[in-house]
Amino acid sequence: MAYDASLVAEIVNRVMAQCGADTNQNGTVPVGVSNRHIHLSQQDVETLFGKGYQLTPCKDLSQPGQYACKEVLTIVGPAMRPIEGVRVLGPVRSSSQVEISRTDSFTLKVKPPVRESGDIAGSAPITIIGPKGVVSLKEGCIIANRHIHMSEEEGKAFGLKDGDYVNVEANGERRTTFYDVQVRVHKAFRLEMHIDTDDANAAGIGNGAKVKIIK
Repeated sequence: MAYDASLVAEIVNRVMAQCGADTNQNGTVPVGVSNRHIHLSQQDVETLFGKGYQLTPCKDLSQPGQYACKEVLTIVGPAMRPIEGVRVLGPVRSSSQVEISRTDSFTLKVKPPVRESGDIAGSAPITIIGPKGVVSLKEGCIIANRHIHMSEEEGKAFGLKDGDYVNVEANGERRTTFYDVQVRVHKAFRLEMHIDTDDANAAGIGNGAKVKIIK
């Protein structure tokens, strides 16, 4: 039998399409647990660490272009009870932002809203202390909403688009359903659901656990 390249290509395409359909039916997503962290503008980087300072990447994160930095800082709220060793994530942003858990908010005595990362208008104030200076944010402290990153291809496989909301079932030590999980679709994203430490501990799951999308 003669080799037919076009026939082979067609078969490969059919198999790949079926794999996409199977992924959609299975609906499983890996979990990334997000601890408290800080995003900084370059202006605030220089206030906290000194003029001309550049953040030092030390570990790539799951989403392309995102990384944990060597730098850690202290955050303080109205209670004047500090939380030390809060990791800075890069790259720099246009505005500084602190993401904490609800449990952290009790320690700091702040009332952060649950928001999508970057949506800081009218959020809670917070003070960041560095080795060379202090930054007092009038707004910028939030609790990040539960969300799922996925590429455009993965979005198609799941039948979802950017801005959709889904429920997610976690079969950990304590079976849990997470409601109103935001879907974030972008060509540069990789499939992963992000939850904070409170949600992860409540469900008894950790990094790499698999959860299932329920439409």
